[in-house]
Amino acid sequence: MPGRVANTEEYSAISEKSFHAVADDPLSTFSVDVDTASYSNVRRFLRVGRMPPVDAVRIEELLNYFRYDDPVPEPGAEHPMRITTELAACPWQPNHKLARIALRSRAIDLQDLPATSLTFLLDVSGSMSDRDKLPLLQEALALLTEQLRSQDRVAIVVYAGAAGVVLPATPGSRRAEILAALERLEAGGSTAGAEGIQLAYRLARENFLPQGNNRVILATDGDFNVGLSSQGELVRLIEKERDAGVFLTVLGFGQGNLADARMEQLADHGNGQYLYIDSALEARRALVQQVGGTLATVAKDVKIQVEFNPTRVAGYRLIGYENRLLEAQDFEDDKKDAGELGAGHSVVALYEVVPVGASESGGAPLRYQERSPTEAAKVSGELMTVKVRYKPPSGEQSVLVEQAVPDADRSIDEAGQEMRWSAVVAEYGMLLRGSAHKGEATWESAAALGQTALGADPDGLRAELLYLIKTAQGLPPAVSASNGP
Repeated sequence: MPGRVANTEEYSAISEKSFHAVADDPLSTFSVDVDTASYSNVRRFLRVGRMPPVDAVRIEELLNYFRYDDPVPEPGAEHPMRITTELAACPWQPNHKLARIALRSRAIDLQDLPATSLTFLLDVSGSMSDRDKLPLLQEALALLTEQLRSQDRVAIVVYAGAAGVVLPATPGSRRAEILAALERLEAGGSTAGAEGIQLAYRLARENFLPQGNNRVILATDGDFNVGLSSQGELVRLIEKERDAGVFLTVLGFGQGNLADARMEQLADHGNGQYLYIDSALEARRALVQQVGGTLATVAKDVKIQVEFNPTRVAGYRLIGYENRLLEAQDFEDDKKDAGELGAGHSVVALYEVVPVGASESGGAPLRYQERSPTEAAKVSGELMTVKVRYKPPSGEQSVLVEQAVPDADRSIDEAGQEMRWSAVVAEYGMLLRGSAHKGEATWESAAALGQTALGADPDGLRAELLYLIKTAQGLPPAVSASNGP
């Protein structure tokens, strides 16, 4: 198209997984994921009347964008998260079942958070000059600054042709100084992201709070083109700092050159979230309304392993989490990195389950696979067992939680509101991706089920999804090419 700027957005290829036979593979193991970037990025495409590229659609991030009314741990509970499960008929494949697994942590009031040391690492290169980049970044971080307390501190590092400190560590109570430093930022120059990261981590170490939250917040369009000689060096630096207690959160901005794949990887290796900020409203949601989850980790290296009962389940597939899959033996390996859970976070995973008799479309001792007839009778009513391993934020030894899930027959209309909404989000994601497993799902069926699961919807996000479903319904199908609007 004449006059159009070349698009260089980057997305990692997603290979959708098919069904596993329980007889061959009874265990499903994956790392949790609390990133939400995919949801707001997909929304950005639909708002301008274009379907997102299929690789921009990560269904687990669509699911985890929403907050669910699942139970939280009781005060004084042993574990920082609570497991909730539910079964119902699968709405897009009625002879299958849908199993929902939810983890939810308790929100922490801002005043009860440990002291926080933040180092903002801000991209001010020429590619950040657009209104939806640096100006929105400044607005977003100004909102976060308003949440800081006197015991918190902020430093600001910028990078373009070179990296530099524009604000040394400053108490959160000195908001005017912090806001003035943000307002002075201007975009221009090439990008030296790796050099900036090295400087930011050095500053974070100098201002490290032994009993506090220590975090670098990288805000960028991800257009790194100068710095360390390889992506591997950058990842190793981030992992080293993560192991020393400085986590990395990544905020993505803008369009046209969004390095989505790179930013997701950096956040994953840095024990932090990857968020995409497409508006001031999204900035307020992520950095004000959910500031506890953004800044405070309550459990790290959180892994889920599900064992299916072969007397009840012939096959299964995990919906989403394609780049979070782990080997069965990784579950008990405390050296294996996994995702983090922040204060007030929800993690939802859905399995499409093929019951025995229905047609299809290493480690610890197993519960169902090798048992005597007497022992098997005791667990015969169970569909599966859910096991969760996690480490305390400052610990290195994992803790195990497990919960057996009894089999049940229930229509999707009889299911709880959060189960129905999760199914709607999954249908939305599969339809966006043109999934081979979408079965009977249609935009109309997703919207109809969604109308039954709106609930109170105080922030209007569920109603917004129904609007996005209606928008997508009128657009051409998704394509695999990673082209932005």
